[in-house]
Amino acid sequence: MKRLSRFVLLVSMLTLCSVRMAGAVTDGSPDGNGHPFVGLLIFDIGGVPAWRCSGTLLSPTVLLTAGHCTDGATSGRVWFDADVQSNQVALGYPFGGPTSVEFCGIATHPQFGEASFVVHDVGVVTLCTPVAMSTYGVLPTVNQFDTLKTRRGNQDVSFTAVGYGLQQSFPDAAGWKTVAQKVRMVATPKLNQINTGFVGDFSLLLSNNAHTGGTCFGDSGGPNFLGGSNLVAGVTSFGINGNCAGTGGVFRMDRQNVLDFVNSFLN
Repeated sequence: MKRLSRFVLLVSMLTLCSVRMAGAVTDGSPDGNGHPFVGLLIFDIGGVPAWRCSGTLLSPTVLLTAGHCTDGATSGRVWFDADVQSNQVALGYPFGGPTSVEFCGIATHPQFGEASFVVHDVGVVTLCTPVAMSTYGVLPTVNQFDTLKTRRGNQDVSFTAVGYGLQQSFPDAAGWKTVAQKVRMVATPKLNQINTGFVGDFSLLLSNNAHTGGTCFGDSGGPNFLGGSNLVAGVTSFGINGNCAGTGGVFRMDRQNVLDFVNSFLN
């Protein structure tokens, strides 16, 4: 599943190699009720819908997403329907319905603006109305994923990427083919890089191909769970290929500064 976001027009302006703010689950399948605590977020500027991302409920009122999703936003809403497309009724938003929950607070990592966006790409949304779920996403322990660097066979380390967005995306010349159903999708990318010179100690590079699925433009902030668990290893952060092929970047949740920031809302 692939999806465009507010950042698709800014891709050519990015200066960190060819890194692009990223997206949705591509070559995936409908998630159904597999991850009901993953939602579709609409962010506003001055009350006007501006862009959309995905996020993970960590508690009844705390949503985890990407910093480049929360940065600059003033308000917003979230939907947890598996198929938001079918509930498209609201006039003020691109889609909607009675199931949306309003944001009461939006926060971005305090160091987000001090370097390239990928270095501290985490944000938190608090909800005005608690959302009761039987389970929620959980955070890793400090430096939990460093052991994956020494594990033989990264291709055997799998993740579960979840999010809403474009099911297919094409170059501009064939953009008419793009399919943008707002349905929660899931894929199982594999680990390609961790703790390398390219991803540093703040990102994971996961596969993005027809065999494993992966991420693309627009579903930024969506969770990448470790294996089949509900442990959020990271949030979708950046892409490298304009056609969403090859690999995708995930911002890690297991660093102390990240856990301190997120836990300050959970506590």
